[in-house]
Amino acid sequence: MSPMPFRQRPGQGSRKGKTPPPEETRAEAAYLKQLGEKQTPVVVKLSSGETVRGWIEYYDHNMIRLTRDGAPNLFIFKDQIQYIAEDSGRS
Repeated sequence: MSPMPFRQRPGQGSRKGKTPPPEETRAEAAYLKQLGEKQTPVVVKLSSGETVRGWIEYYDHNMIRLTRDGAPNLFIFKDQIQYIAEDSGRS
């Protein structure tokens, strides 16, 4: 008697051919574009723990330009950013 193979459900193949998820979804670029076009005030928390406020005037693959009122504008490398959040109110 030969061993019986496990049955697969119809439409399911082996996982070998399954493609991995994309490394980049472009959602970040779309979100930064939206924030910049509307000049939405944002809070940027840096990996050093410091927070800065302003609006995103420019962005690319490696950095953002944060425009601030009454303070110098900043070019911030993305690898130094913990998060960017919309600024609902100044504290």
